[in-house]
Amino acid sequence: MSGPVPIEFNPASLVILNLLLALMMFGVSLTLKPADFRLVVTQPRTVFAGLFAQFLLLPAATCFATWFFGIDPELSLGMILVAACPGGAFSNIMTWLARGNVAVSVSMTAVSSLAATVLTPFNFALYGWLNPNTRDLLVSIAVDGKDIVLLVLVVLGLPLVIGMAVGRRFPGLAAKVEPPLRIFALLIFLAFVAIAFSNNYTLFVERFHTFFWLVVAHNTMALLLGAAMARLMRLNTPDTRAVTLEVGIQNSGLGLVILFTFMPNAGGMMLITAFWGVWHLVSGLTLACIWSRIPIRDTPAPAGQQ
Repeated sequence: MSGPVPIEFNPASLVILNLLLALMMFGVSLTLKPADFRLVVTQPRTVFAGLFAQFLLLPAATCFATWFFGIDPELSLGMILVAACPGGAFSNIMTWLARGNVAVSVSMTAVSSLAATVLTPFNFALYGWLNPNTRDLLVSIAVDGKDIVLLVLVVLGLPLVIGMAVGRRFPGLAAKVEPPLRIFALLIFLAFVAIAFSNNYTLFVERFHTFFWLVVAHNTMALLLGAAMARLMRLNTPDTRAVTLEVGIQNSGLGLVILFTFMPNAGGMMLITAFWGVWHLVSGLTLACIWSRIPIRDTPAPAGQQ
């Protein structure tokens, strides 16, 4: 791919996308409790495996792979941005379908969402600079890292805190509202992506061969890194499934928000990030359905033995 990719972009879409991401985070947070964060202490090995793969292995491997294979700089930077994002909220549903440890999945989503306020802008800047093919493009963007931190706080951190407060104040209502709210947010998000693709249909078809297999390979790598790290840490099967899906399901919605806000002309990055938002649902649900049919032969160890 050579030259810039002209994406048709309506600035009003940014407001909608911000609200969607905040709504999705709010829905996830309704059933979160302070105890979910204590899993970092009670099950440090499990949480470490997931966060290490999420925030170190995946961004580093993405940086190396995009450099080694000489991938187009704009597409490479899009892949690095996705790799720098935290786990996606729908990994919780997929972990439940896969008969994995939902508590681990929810806790990792919460912890990674908070950690992302610092680590997402840091990893994006670091690995975008370390890749010599993307360095010039990253420098030309000249985004202030503090602006990205503030954005992530607003669309992830603030809804998470508000959602937990509402869930604690109205636990019965939160339990009833959370499932349909999450599904509603997913459907609206997919509709948003579908409209964006339809507005750029010709471009999508012309460039399909440049990003489809990159996203598929990148997502496969993320899932494999999560599974490998879980096995290396000798986690049981339910925990391994949770960690694998958490690393493989990225919050690409956050990536789109960052792009629309700071890099609205980075069409190649948007193609990568938007298609990630669709593909990881396909791969995650497929893997979850396969795992749901495979019996679990080991059981979770008590929290204190993790």
